[in-house]
Amino acid sequence: MNDAAAAKPRKARAPRKQAEPVTDTFREEVGPTEFYDPLVRSELKKAAVWIGMASFVVALIWLAQPILLIIGGLVLAAMFDGGARLLGRVLPIPRGFRLTIVVLAVFGFIYWTFVFTGSELAAQAASLQAIIEAQVETLGNQVAASGFNISADDVKGFGTQILNSVGRVTAAVSSVVGTVTNMAMMLVLAIFIAAEPRMYERGVAWMLPLAERTHFYGTAEKIGHVLRRLMAGRLLGMAVEGFGTWILLSLGGVPMAALLGVLTGLLAFLPNIGAIVSGALIILVGFSAGVDVGLYAVFVYFVVQMVDGYLIVPMVAKRAVDLAPALVLGAQILFGALFGILGLALADPIIAMIKVALERQSERNEARSGRPGP
Repeated sequence: MNDAAAAKPRKARAPRKQAEPVTDTFREEVGPTEFYDPLVRSELKKAAVWIGMASFVVALIWLAQPILLIIGGLVLAAMFDGGARLLGRVLPIPRGFRLTIVVLAVFGFIYWTFVFTGSELAAQAASLQAIIEAQVETLGNQVAASGFNISADDVKGFGTQILNSVGRVTAAVSSVVGTVTNMAMMLVLAIFIAAEPRMYERGVAWMLPLAERTHFYGTAEKIGHVLRRLMAGRLLGMAVEGFGTWILLSLGGVPMAALLGVLTGLLAFLPNIGAIVSGALIILVGFSAGVDVGLYAVFVYFVVQMVDGYLIVPMVAKRAVDLAPALVLGAQILFGALFGILGLALADPIIAMIKVALERQSERNEARSGRPGP
């Protein structure tokens, strides 16, 4: 019986029912916490770039004034360094002594300007405002008498709007205390930078990749050279315009010749705009003493400006960096509207530095591509 049972064929078992396939098409992907994935790292880099650009814009707006003070210190440091280099051609002494002589000469000139000429210039400055207001009122009356629907008050208001529209931070730098404080900070910063320029240059280069440091050193050297030449031309122009205006106006009997000479020399630091403002002051004061004196003041203004524009600027400044006048004027309008008087004064050096950096980058790109430049 056992044999029969063993011989009896067994029933085939039914196959097990297989699980139905999952129809959900969801596919698991890497999450934002898995930084090892190339896709996540790429997206994080893009986000960091945009966040960094937004932060840079915000910092530029809120820190505009300190940034301009630092740039002003760099410009003054270039002037001190240029003076030390120029003095080294006649005095073979260590650079530290030459730099000390230049700094002492600058402080000596400031002391002479405020102490020995302070009383005379202060008295003339008190009279200058009254003369300008009287001349503007006279000009407004003449315009109104010619048939134009413009009164003297309109002319005064227009001049006030021009003077008050130089920027949102003008009030911070236009006061005497603010101006003196800013100048003091820039002078101290310039002295420290001019004393050890290589140390600060190496410090900035240390924060760059090794492959970029050689290019940075070359760009910094070129910018320093351009700033020295540009500021040398600017100082020479200021001296020629200031003393030339002072002497020529004194010979012609123009009132307040000393004050007008000092203002013309200081305003010569601002290309284009400074010449317009100083010329308007000279002409208004000249015509306050009579038509003949006014015409002589116009003649003096054009002679001084022609000497500076056609002799000094091409001889010194334009050889260092060829900036188009429209570009400089546009930069002054933009920087003056954004950053006030300090931005207006530093517009020219900033544009020169940007141009040098762009030219250096263009040369680098051409060298990498293997194509010759234009």
